[in-house]
Amino acid sequence: MRASSQLFLGLISGTSADGIDAALVQFDDDGEHARCDLLAAHTYRWDDALRARLVHLGQGGDCTSLDELGSLDVLVADAFASAALALLEQAGVAAGDVRALGSHGQTVRHRPGAVAFGRPAPFTLQIGDGNVIAERSGVTTVADFRRRDVAAGGHGAPLLPALHAALLASPDESRAVLNLGGIANLTLLPRTGAVRGFDTGPANALLDAWCERHTGQAFDADGAFAARGQVDGALLQSLLADPWFAQPPPKSTGREQFHLAWLQTRLPSATLRAEDVQATLLELTAATIADALRATQPDTMRVLACGGGVHNRRLLGAIAARLPGMAVESTAAHGVDPDFVEAMGFAWLARQTLAGRPGNLPAVTGARGPRVLGAIFQA
Repeated sequence: MRASSQLFLGLISGTSADGIDAALVQFDDDGEHARCDLLAAHTYRWDDALRARLVHLGQGGDCTSLDELGSLDVLVADAFASAALALLEQAGVAAGDVRALGSHGQTVRHRPGAVAFGRPAPFTLQIGDGNVIAERSGVTTVADFRRRDVAAGGHGAPLLPALHAALLASPDESRAVLNLGGIANLTLLPRTGAVRGFDTGPANALLDAWCERHTGQAFDADGAFAARGQVDGALLQSLLADPWFAQPPPKSTGREQFHLAWLQTRLPSATLRAEDVQATLLELTAATIADALRATQPDTMRVLACGGGVHNRRLLGAIAARLPGMAVESTAAHGVDPDFVEAMGFAWLARQTLAGRPGNLPAVTGARGPRVLGAIFQA
């Protein structure tokens, strides 16, 4: 390791809750614009029963009690700490050599527009107690990144456009970074001008849930299930009519809005084949991404995709078909591992917090100004 460099860990389980992504990142100095290199990364599976419960909560289900929520907070933290320790062992790095880890936790509810008792009460909730992670891992932990931005009037999301800009922007062309997680989001990187970003709607969350219900498989590998079906135009238009899609940025969403119950209320009375619904859900993702990008940065030359959906060639093909004249490719083509961009991002956010630097971009989240994000739990 270079004398001036520092090691940070990033941990995240996204809206798909398909595993805990862990990334060990090396920053080459203490400056704000230091180069960062991914040294090691891995995805760790959730316990099946715990994952099922987290998915249920994330798509709007209720906890049985405060006791359950408290226990889940600890169990998630324990799983995150185990992922951190396993990655350090894999990399041959001691916990004491890591400056800090940034933990996103697991989102169980995201309500930036919530109202209670007749008054605005916006909130976002990610569980995974930072105290437990720091105690178990032996690494200083930064967690709870989103709530400060929400307190400042923002959405608390997306939080990674600043890192996307540092890693993938170009002075020669306008680009967009497309994260295909449970929810899709765009970072707009104009050739000149300010970075922007926002959620566009469902990506893997609905595709995975429908696939699992009808095939027993946790996800639609390479879009094979969707490939057996035909897009139903009437269903697609019904889904696109949801008012959320017409909202201007800044905006964000999650499983609690786009889930199977949301889909079920829009299915026609006549029975559609399951594969036709899957094909339509895939087209919904492609359409909402393409519509949003054309409306906000029509001069985009290159779309750089990351997240789990980057491995679904049929999905990428559908997006490309709706964006003629724009290259759609993986961030891997630019030296950035598409599976671990977000985990790298939370390593970067932890570094920002420890340095007392803002982690949000107000033009993206809608916050009243830049804010230092997260709470620090010393090892």
